[in-house]
Amino acid sequence: MSQTMTWVGLDVHARSTHAAAISTLTGELTRARFGPGVDEPVAWLAKLEAPVRACYEAGPTGYGLYRAAAAEGLAVQVIAPGKTPRGPSDRVKTDKKYAELLARLLLAGGLTAVVVPPPEVEAARDLMRGHDACRRDLMNARHRVSKLLLRHGRVYDGATTWNRVHRTWLSRQQFSEPATEMAFADLVAQVDGLTARKAAIALRLSELALDERWWPQVARLRAFRGIDTLTALALHLELGADWKRFERAPQLAAWLGLTPSLSQSGESSRQGQITKTGSIFARRLLVESAWHYSREPRVGATLRNRQEDQPAHVLAISNRAQQRLYRVHQRMRARGKPANVAVVACARELSCFLWAAVTAD
Repeated sequence: MSQTMTWVGLDVHARSTHAAAISTLTGELTRARFGPGVDEPVAWLAKLEAPVRACYEAGPTGYGLYRAAAAEGLAVQVIAPGKTPRGPSDRVKTDKKYAELLARLLLAGGLTAVVVPPPEVEAARDLMRGHDACRRDLMNARHRVSKLLLRHGRVYDGATTWNRVHRTWLSRQQFSEPATEMAFADLVAQVDGLTARKAAIALRLSELALDERWWPQVARLRAFRGIDTLTALALHLELGADWKRFERAPQLAAWLGLTPSLSQSGESSRQGQITKTGSIFARRLLVESAWHYSREPRVGATLRNRQEDQPAHVLAISNRAQQRLYRVHQRMRARGKPANVAVVACARELSCFLWAAVTAD
């Protein structure tokens, strides 16, 4: 890295890319602007005085430029945008100026690179996130049905909705206005379509989880209470299918944004809400799973089936997680902490137990 001759910052957008290159030998600053695509920037990087080290911020354009440059043997890093230093008084931001800023920060070693997942992991993760988007759409569609009925004074008095009894009740609903009848039928059809889509994607993901590349880790995650196949696969993919890149469990909890924020100055130190960095999807799944640990520890038939053929030390970690998280939840609730605060604390410790189980030999 000390022998690098050219440092390059790239400000990448969908329809344009601005580049700034700094030569270590002469100190000369070179600028360039390209249109959409990755071919022009990669060809320009290849013509610079080697060796070249370049970077651009992670964003909606994905990792196409990184992979195209890697195929040509060029060293390009993808930078975490939330950790790029910015001056508080710097109120002018242009693409050309920002590309130069990235080049100078890369030269100074002031940037943090993100881990680029392999293409197969990114593809599986896209499918998993599509399943979660379908789940949200289905929830919204169901809400629209219930709110239309509520506007017409129709309230279902059963304990559970969207089961066979509830669907029978929905089929008996009729309206005097033809337009309302059509709107209601359209909303119910939307629910049915999304339900079928969600089930189809879930089936494909269940088959994907059995892939030999991911099943050993997924099987270990399934040995924990509150984590079944889809949740285990989602957590594994959100971490890039590489848990060992975190040397210690607290590093994983910090990456997930489950550690409290800290403001320390002089002799004063104050903790705030969790940082909420990293994967929002993974953090939500962990919090949902952590709710299961508010109940007394036990191994039911379903969990026992998931734990079959797992190593003894993984089962021991799972058992310790149940005992520990239940005590943490009860102790925090006894101190008057809100339930959601206690559950988030349990989610943080659950992530550490999961790391220990997956990375154990």
